[in-house]
Amino acid sequence: MSAVAEAAPSGVQSIGQLAGGGTDRLLRFLWVAPLVFALVVTTLYPTVFLIALSLSKSTLGKPFSAFVGLAQILRVLGDPQFQLALARSVLFAVVVSALQLVLGFAIALLFSRLLKAGRFLVSLVLLPLMTPPVAVGVAWKLILAPAGGLLNGVLADLGLTDAPLSFLATPFLAWVSLILADVWQWTPFVVILCFAALTTIPESVNEAAAIDGASRWQRLRHVTLPLVAAPLSAIFLLKMIIAFKLFDLVYVLTFGGPGFATTTAGFSIWRMALERFDVGGAAAQTLVFSIVIGLVTLPVVRFNKAMEARER
Repeated sequence: MSAVAEAAPSGVQSIGQLAGGGTDRLLRFLWVAPLVFALVVTTLYPTVFLIALSLSKSTLGKPFSAFVGLAQILRVLGDPQFQLALARSVLFAVVVSALQLVLGFAIALLFSRLLKAGRFLVSLVLLPLMTPPVAVGVAWKLILAPAGGLLNGVLADLGLTDAPLSFLATPFLAWVSLILADVWQWTPFVVILCFAALTTIPESVNEAAAIDGASRWQRLRHVTLPLVAAPLSAIFLLKMIIAFKLFDLVYVLTFGGPGFATTTAGFSIWRMALERFDVGGAAAQTLVFSIVIGLVTLPVVRFNKAMEARER
């Protein structure tokens, strides 16, 4: 009888522990459930849907009308126009990201030397970033117009040109125009991130280097750059991903022309889906484009991890 009495509290306690453990698991699930649901809705479902579209013959009116396997992916991989579009997208992303990182870091470095005024200037340079991409495209189209365009007027006043230049009518100048517009729009974003990275450097580090006789260039090269290498690589990666999404400026400024000279992968996907109504082909192009983005950004990701590991 005494043994039963002694066992009863321990049994009640174990039941209470089980109930408490079940409650904890339920609470953990409830905390995680919204995140899991969001990931399923925004990532897993679209990815599965995209893969299914790329493996089927699909149009806007008749999705999944027939299963074609890898035929569309092979067709996309063998399309020379899409291959050129991929190459243009990769080259554009690398060039503009490098330009904006150098320019943005230089401006942020200048602002960081201005202390309190630098924070005000950082907020001021946000104006291009807050402008809608379509409005940026329209503004630059007016600036670059051969008749009455601001840039042609300035060049003529300086005596640099005898006749107006058609910036958007020749392949090279069209690409220069796209790069110029993108740099104008997104450099403020890079400036803000670089400025935030520079503010993490203790002022005592620079002061110690200055006391040791290091020049400004030596402090920049041997103190500042090593300390912000990881953030700068992360900024470069983020800007590359944004640059790969180029569409608005191409649509407004050049519409992929002249000819197909400025047709990027994103614009090619849009044309395939909404001009030819080949949704399956557009899905295959999107899948291939996603893989290319992953391969191109992989070295940057590895470099960023190496820099973060070195800081630890």
